[in-house]
Amino acid sequence: MNCPRLRLRYYSTSHFNQRIMHLKHASGATKVDDALQVFDEMLQRQPPPSIIQFNQLITVVVKTRHYSTALSLYKQMKLMGIPTDLYAMNISINCHCRLNQVTYAFAILATIFKQGQPPSLTTYNTLINGLVLADRVVEAVEMFKKLLREKLCEPNPITFGTIINGLCKVGYTSKALELLRFMEASSCKPCVAQYNTIIGSLCKDKMVDDALQLFANMTEKGVLADVITYNSLVQGLCNFGRETEAAKMLIDMEKEGLSPTVNTFNILVNAFCKQGSVKDAELAVQSMVRRGLHPDVITYNALIDGYCLRGEIDEAENVLDGMVERDIVPNIITYSSLINGYCKNKRIDEARHLFQEIQDKGLIPNIITYSTMLQGLFQSGNPAAAREFFNEMQTKGQTPSLCTYRILFYGMCKNSQCSDALALFRSLGSEELMKDIVLYNILIDGCSKCGKPNLGMDLFDELSSKGLKPTVWTYTVMIPVYFQEGLLEKGKELVRRMEENGCLPDRVTYCVIVQELLKKNEPREAENFLKEMLSRGFFPDSSTFSMVLHLIPNVGKDSRLRSIFQKLTSEERMAE
Repeated sequence: MNCPRLRLRYYSTSHFNQRIMHLKHASGATKVDDALQVFDEMLQRQPPPSIIQFNQLITVVVKTRHYSTALSLYKQMKLMGIPTDLYAMNISINCHCRLNQVTYAFAILATIFKQGQPPSLTTYNTLINGLVLADRVVEAVEMFKKLLREKLCEPNPITFGTIINGLCKVGYTSKALELLRFMEASSCKPCVAQYNTIIGSLCKDKMVDDALQLFANMTEKGVLADVITYNSLVQGLCNFGRETEAAKMLIDMEKEGLSPTVNTFNILVNAFCKQGSVKDAELAVQSMVRRGLHPDVITYNALIDGYCLRGEIDEAENVLDGMVERDIVPNIITYSSLINGYCKNKRIDEARHLFQEIQDKGLIPNIITYSTMLQGLFQSGNPAAAREFFNEMQTKGQTPSLCTYRILFYGMCKNSQCSDALALFRSLGSEELMKDIVLYNILIDGCSKCGKPNLGMDLFDELSSKGLKPTVWTYTVMIPVYFQEGLLEKGKELVRRMEENGCLPDRVTYCVIVQELLKKNEPREAENFLKEMLSRGFFPDSSTFSMVLHLIPNVGKDSRLRSIFQKLTSEERMAE
């Protein structure tokens, strides 16, 4: 009886209950290790504790997201001959689903049927959620329909909520809304969580007015909104530049007895900063502080970015100093915004110094930081340093993103390195890059401006074989290439083709066409396109305006173009 291992066998059930209860409320890195120790002790007890206690303990492990560990514990129990129950199998199904092993989860469902016991609603809910997590939403919907059709279980709000979440996840917000209406008409009434999911999805789908209408319907039905509801609506309104309405939402929120959170204010602060209204953002921060809320690193990052966008770098630096004074540790986003500010204001040496400084502090620059510095080096007229920096970035293990490559190729083309850019583009052999119309646009534009129109035309001809659809930018770049090469008919045909492809010319396209035709001494053709441009509500830019005015006398006294321009000129003066 002196052996500690033998004494463990006599631990009482209440002893393990106390240990498990302690673990439920414990925190820290050793939580799983402590749970494993208790598990070993439970296995050694004779007779072993009930499956209920094992389930309670393994649930603690699952909540720490150690799903593989939880499954291994059940495997050990099986080897020891300890029988499991439906609750245990539901936990195992959940673990497999969380590990993206839905096939194994359905294998457990088959075992449940073989044992002759009906699966519970929790079983089905867990499987449906697993399918949603695995982006198999269509299968999740089919399983849900089967539950209803065969009356296997009566769905509860969790079932409906999971399907609604899945539908919104894949962009079927209208279907989710239909399901919500079905819930409203059934005995299983929706709660705020289901409404929140759809309101958030509508806002992401740029249907903020529909989200506001659903919010009104929800409150009419007596469902009380929560902070998540208001945050979604505030974010949706801010995304459309409707900050005034978003600010009013905060007032309405407080009238309903809900207190805005730091996150609520951060949404508003960020929106004001993106709009360039940093003073309004500062007022929002003051309002936040008056309510007893403390700005966090996200708040300060938004302010720094806002000041940098306005070119007010000294103010941005003051915000950084204020962060440090309040013991808020700047992160890589903070410094990336400041580096971007330096680069935009052509203070490239300060940007490079800060880039080195953050590494000395132990912070690791991310792809955004690197891309920002790369763009800054190109814009400062130092393409050699930019190329060297790009190579250094890869040496340090940073994989360039699509955005990085766009910056690289744009910078090279702007610095008359089109041939090198095209050669590098070909050498990469990346499917992602070869399928990016923006990169093609950059290279086509670069080749045409570098005096290599044939290369630009070859790239344009490649698009169809790549399955890429030209954009307005593509056509706007290509049309002058044809005109400059004397292929006027082909250029005009391209204008008509872009409309047939549902890609309408914009102001820039028309200005380019008119200017190129005038350069080729085709005033009548230029006039036709100018009339078309004006009929579509586009006004020529200053350079186009000057070119046409210079040639108006040559068009004839009774030119309709003359009267149109006289009218437009008078309207422009009145507007001033």
